[in-house]
Amino acid sequence: MEESLPFSQQLRLMNRALKWSGHGRRAIGLVTAILAVILATAYGQIVLNQWNIPFYNAIENRDVSGFIAQLKIFALIAGALLVLNVTQTWLDKYLSLSLREGISRDLIRQWMTDRRAVRLADAGQIGVNPDQRLQEDAGVLAEMTTSLGIGFIQSGIQLASFVGVLWMVSSDFVLSFGGRSLAVPGYMVWAAFLYSGMASFLIWLVGHRLAGLNAERYAREADYRTALMRTNEHLVAIALARGETREERWIEGRFDRLLATLTDIIGAQIGLKWVSAGYGWVSQVMPIIIASPIYFSGKISFGGLMMAVSAFNHVISALRWYMDNFASIATWRATLLRVSAFRHAVEEMDRQSSGEGQLVRLTDASGRIVLSNLETRSSGEGASAFSGARIAGGSVTFEPGEHILFNGDRTANHRSLFLALAGLSPSARGTITLPPAENIMFLQKEAYLPEGTLCEVLAYPGEPDMTKATDMQAALKKVGLGRLEGSLDQEARWHRLLEEDDRTRLLFASILVQQPSCLIMEDVLDGLEEETARELVEVLLASGARTILYFGHSNVFIEKASPRVVPLQRSNAL
Repeated sequence: MEESLPFSQQLRLMNRALKWSGHGRRAIGLVTAILAVILATAYGQIVLNQWNIPFYNAIENRDVSGFIAQLKIFALIAGALLVLNVTQTWLDKYLSLSLREGISRDLIRQWMTDRRAVRLADAGQIGVNPDQRLQEDAGVLAEMTTSLGIGFIQSGIQLASFVGVLWMVSSDFVLSFGGRSLAVPGYMVWAAFLYSGMASFLIWLVGHRLAGLNAERYAREADYRTALMRTNEHLVAIALARGETREERWIEGRFDRLLATLTDIIGAQIGLKWVSAGYGWVSQVMPIIIASPIYFSGKISFGGLMMAVSAFNHVISALRWYMDNFASIATWRATLLRVSAFRHAVEEMDRQSSGEGQLVRLTDASGRIVLSNLETRSSGEGASAFSGARIAGGSVTFEPGEHILFNGDRTANHRSLFLALAGLSPSARGTITLPPAENIMFLQKEAYLPEGTLCEVLAYPGEPDMTKATDMQAALKKVGLGRLEGSLDQEARWHRLLEEDDRTRLLFASILVQQPSCLIMEDVLDGLEEETARELVEVLLASGARTILYFGHSNVFIEKASPRVVPLQRSNAL
């Protein structure tokens, strides 16, 4: 998906991101201010360039008073340019910050909208390591867009400002050879263009692979970081399994792939250095060599020579922008591709989902649940672990307050049906009628506890209401977490601080706090101590009548809730 995204579309996607985030107008205002400062700076540089003539003539004529007077003029010009330089730096940094804010807020909003993130995770390579694209790539893109964009504008204005000066100096140059004369108006301009053109071509020839190599590098960096993070999150399990050696090989394998890419990048950068450094050294004398025929012909003074050399250097500096920034441009292109491709992929999740058109979702305000011909398709030929599932009999209706247990064929993938009810299964088809979304709470087997204060965990995904602190404390006590009653305002990584049973207890406490009218659970009780499971089910049933749909098999749930059993069958539909 990344490789097939045209450059023009990449730019349109980023423009749309800034527009939707509300930062487009701010960016335009900052760019306008920067442009004004650059124009003022260019004018100041022209004045400074013209100052070379009387200053160096005063030195040539040994005119002390004229020399001191020109130094005073230089102080005024340099002071004004200093103020402009500092102002531009401030505007540059603020523009970079504004671009990053706009891009990042847009990407986060797009990623976290309507379950796109979970669908993107199953979309292949583009869904791997979204954290890097949201954090590092977005930051690099904002900074480099600012520096390269302003540098390009500045170089263009500088070129336009000094080409005229350089043309004027060499406007009547006549080249003599073999007794013949050839007029070459503005020959220093043509020499500057030829000199820079050769350098730019060589730079492109040597370093054109860098854009692709940088894109590969970011992918390899992300793989390596993910391997480290994954290992760090499962240190106990790895140690228990004595898998350190296996994990070491896995991490080093990812690191070796990164090193191979970095080695290729170094090779390309060394080639660039040969060309850029070589031209840098030649540029020390090239302006004087090119301007020397005019000086030795007596058409300009020593001050005029210095002015011509200064103007030539400004023109070369402007024309060298591409050569000097080739490596940066390659990095910018790589990050632009990764960020824009990620945003494009996120948007495509909606189009792919709407394109299937096989699952119809309806809402019943009365709380009734109707599943009609609901079926999930197999994701692999002949692999029971990846089979689909369907409800035996085709259609079922559940009244508010019923307790339902989905069970049956153990080869049926009941999790796929659970995800279908949550709107997270792209392989589902049929019709689902559920209560309003705000009345439903989904709980999967592996408890997710967000980081934050304990009261934020209990209220998740809503905002905590400390006026209900007494209710929260009562809920914690009922589920056997009375020791945490005084920790409502404590911020911690609760998913690591609590054991598995306690994490499940905390989930049940959140049910008591939020009081949803419908619970849809997937094997939540599986793996708990029987006494713990019984205690939690009793607390749940005593907290009020609600519809409970349980996917999986739990003797405790069957014993305490007396559920209506709905058999599931394996589905091999593809």
